[in-house]
Amino acid sequence: MVAFLCNWCSYAGADLAGTSRIQYPPNVRIVRVPCSGRVDPLLILKCLQQGADGVLVSGCHPGDCHYMAGNYLARRKFALLADLLDFFGIEKGRVQFSWVSAAEGEKFADVVKRVTESVRTLGRPTRLVKERQR
Repeated sequence: MVAFLCNWCSYAGADLAGTSRIQYPPNVRIVRVPCSGRVDPLLILKCLQQGADGVLVSGCHPGDCHYMAGNYLARRKFALLADLLDFFGIEKGRVQFSWVSAAEGEKFADVVKRVTESVRTLGRPTRLVKERQR
């Protein structure tokens, strides 16, 4: 699973979870981004195409964005992406969005556990995945 985390809040929340030794599934690969609003929806589709089972985008809580409105932009992008994913036939739980602040290490671990379990119940993706050469 790939997780795009905002540098200012969600990444710091993940760091707090790590330094507090809060356990969460190890199968998440974290990508640190300057703001959740900077995550291109095509990058999310590329992750799914390359074989990621799921994608999590996490940013600051509304009103707490370091760049003023980046998380609102991310929320709008995510709403449009959800419709596009539905059009492609990709299950709703494969791509998820959350708000996690820098002080919410426990919440970050809970979000990762919830998303991982949700993706696990969906099974391996069959749509958009490139055929791998043997």
